[in-house]
Amino acid sequence: MQTTAPQAAANTLPRRVAHLDMDAFYASVELLRYPQLKGLPVVIGGARRSVDEALSAQTGRPLHNIPLSDFPRLKGYVGRGVITTATYAARQFGIGSAMGLMKAAKLCPQAILLPVDFTEYRRYSRAFKNIILEIAPLMEDRGIDEVYLDFTQVPGGQREGGRVLARLLQKTIFQQTGLTCSVGVAPNKLLAKMASEFNKPNGIAIVQETDLASLIWPLACRKINGIGPKADAKLQSLGIATIGELAQKDVHWLIDHFGQKTGAWLYHAAHGHDDSPVVLESEPVSVSRETTFERDLHAVRDKAELGVIFTQLCEQVAHDLQRKGYVGKMIGIKLRYDNFKSVTRDQTLAHYTADAQTIRQAAGQCLKRVPLQQKLRLLGVRVASLLAAKDAVNYDQNRYLALTKQAQEAIFLEAFEGQLF
Repeated sequence: MQTTAPQAAANTLPRRVAHLDMDAFYASVELLRYPQLKGLPVVIGGARRSVDEALSAQTGRPLHNIPLSDFPRLKGYVGRGVITTATYAARQFGIGSAMGLMKAAKLCPQAILLPVDFTEYRRYSRAFKNIILEIAPLMEDRGIDEVYLDFTQVPGGQREGGRVLARLLQKTIFQQTGLTCSVGVAPNKLLAKMASEFNKPNGIAIVQETDLASLIWPLACRKINGIGPKADAKLQSLGIATIGELAQKDVHWLIDHFGQKTGAWLYHAAHGHDDSPVVLESEPVSVSRETTFERDLHAVRDKAELGVIFTQLCEQVAHDLQRKGYVGKMIGIKLRYDNFKSVTRDQTLAHYTADAQTIRQAAGQCLKRVPLQQKLRLLGVRVASLLAAKDAVNYDQNRYLALTKQAQEAIFLEAFEGQLF
């Protein structure tokens, strides 16, 4: 169920919406652990870890006392890891999120490489969001490192266009976590999202309706959240590079070129119009886990290795569902081949489940419906059609637990019989 921020005050107070984005979030969390790396090019990526004790065990020193010479560098990196994020010092070399580590090694071989630690990142994410809720409770959670906030009726949310409240949030988050964030405040979510990028890191940007021509229109069309590479390429082929140039186009012309829905949206976005509410609560659409392999794997020759990975993904998805209190009916898989082509398959169960064995059984059936002659570079498992576990009357896990041991073993054997992995 979704609820939205109260709109009653909209008749008396100008709407003020903020987008708060943590600065280089994963990298910033790592710098709290390793303060000796501040100011240096650091990239986060590669294999995951649950607890980082490897460096400490090797050196016998506390993490904050490990000398720089002991940290692994990108130089000579071989593998298919992908960068999750990078410090601002690393970004100056052209390194960015989703870039392959081998490419990054060519751009900045001296950069320090650290593995990701999602457990720690989630812990800090919960911490900064709890701080926000104490100060500005009308919050829409947009992921691990960003939120939208309705400032309209919050004390300080109207002062200096919202700057006073934004400054209080920045100061409190930094004092309690050591992390910095950037905040954009505007009449709506569309403009606030763009504004939060203006003065990174640790910046505040205020956009009023009268600032559209001076602050928004000179920006590239890609700065509008929702315009992706394909739409941007089409816009550029039509001679439209900036938001201002897009705003000059007639709505009917845009509809002719992009269709009724997209054309009308482009027109309104270019003019800074967005009436989407700040959504305070929302149900997740799906829960998924996927992994990109260090080397391409073959379904037959690497059957054992793929089987282990496949089982782990199903167990991780089941754990995520149970931790969040959800069950699902639609089980799906995602494969990416060595030629980068991706395929997905799914099936809907008769009962809701959050059981790892049940998920693996259904996902295994999906695997039988895809060609497995090519090598694989990515494997993923997804559970959708979610429902809160407390609301699921015919919860499949309850049904499973009620079976006799012999019946449970029969289900287990059926799940694995005839599967490639």
